[in-house]
Amino acid sequence: MTVSGDMDALESQLGDERRKVDVANHNFSARELVRMMADGELNIAPAYQRKFRWTEQNESVFIESVFLGLPIPPIFVATNVGFQWEIVDGLQRLSTLMHFMAANDDELRIISREKALSLQGLEKLTQLNGTIFDDLPVTLKRYFSRQPLQVVSLTDKSNLQIRFDLFERLNKGAVSLSPQEVRACVYWGDFNQYLESLSDEAIFVSLLKLQELRQNDGTRAEQVLKFFAYKNAREDFDGRVEKFLNRYMESAVIEFNYEVERDAFRRATARLSEICDGGPYLRGGFSITPLVQFEACLVAIAELQAEGRDVPTPPDRWAEDAELRDSSTGGSNTRSMLRRRIKRAKELLSGDA
Repeated sequence: MTVSGDMDALESQLGDERRKVDVANHNFSARELVRMMADGELNIAPAYQRKFRWTEQNESVFIESVFLGLPIPPIFVATNVGFQWEIVDGLQRLSTLMHFMAANDDELRIISREKALSLQGLEKLTQLNGTIFDDLPVTLKRYFSRQPLQVVSLTDKSNLQIRFDLFERLNKGAVSLSPQEVRACVYWGDFNQYLESLSDEAIFVSLLKLQELRQNDGTRAEQVLKFFAYKNAREDFDGRVEKFLNRYMESAVIEFNYEVERDAFRRATARLSEICDGGPYLRGGFSITPLVQFEACLVAIAELQAEGRDVPTPPDRWAEDAELRDSSTGGSNTRSMLRRRIKRAKELLSGDA
């Protein structure tokens, strides 16, 4: 292809991708943003709350910057069902505004705070140290409340995968959200809450022994999502786990049989727990649950139960089976390997091995 042809193709590709993105720019006062959080127009995603929180020193410096009229980076939001805005980037800035300006305890509870922010450690506006918003004279309250902040919104016309990409690109720094935590923000709603609820059920929690860093990063919820995705849609799997799970979650938000699937999940986890004597699913020589192998076994049990077949207790060291292990290790994220490990798990767990 000629250079001209390459550029034509690039321009066409750029045009296609840009049409998937629809953004709008807004300016809101500090007071209006706090009101929007209080009224639920701006949703503070719990996935972020688990990650980190600015210190009161950091918050104080931000409040000082607003007072001084210094340039503040835009706050990015995405439009969800019901035209609610989900915060993509800027949670700490918005939470700090609420922490400083909250009118009552209910507003403080929205950001999991017990008392209003008392400014500290300021080097420019030193007279504000030790001050809370209610201490300010009316004139300064009005001044601060009217300070503008820029908000960039990704509208409901934007492709959901584009939203996912935006979350990931904007949160490559200190927050470092896991893919499932990003999904919790992008695909927020009943289905996500359903996944979170099932991931917290005692039997399921007992089956997963995770590294400490993965205890609260959405790993358990992602395992629940994988259970449904691999059980119901694995023919669509192309080896790209992240995009496959995104597509499945997007479709499940629209159509999903909550009661039937909840029953299948609970029956499968209960039987696997019995097989594991109430402890975690482990393999010899491992102190944590091998997740790829675990998810194949859970799907296998659910399918055997759906077929009306028994799931007898397998022989000792069944989890060490060479084929099950080999199809669950590095390089196993292909459609054929996924089929292979679920098939082998069904053979082992049905007594047909």
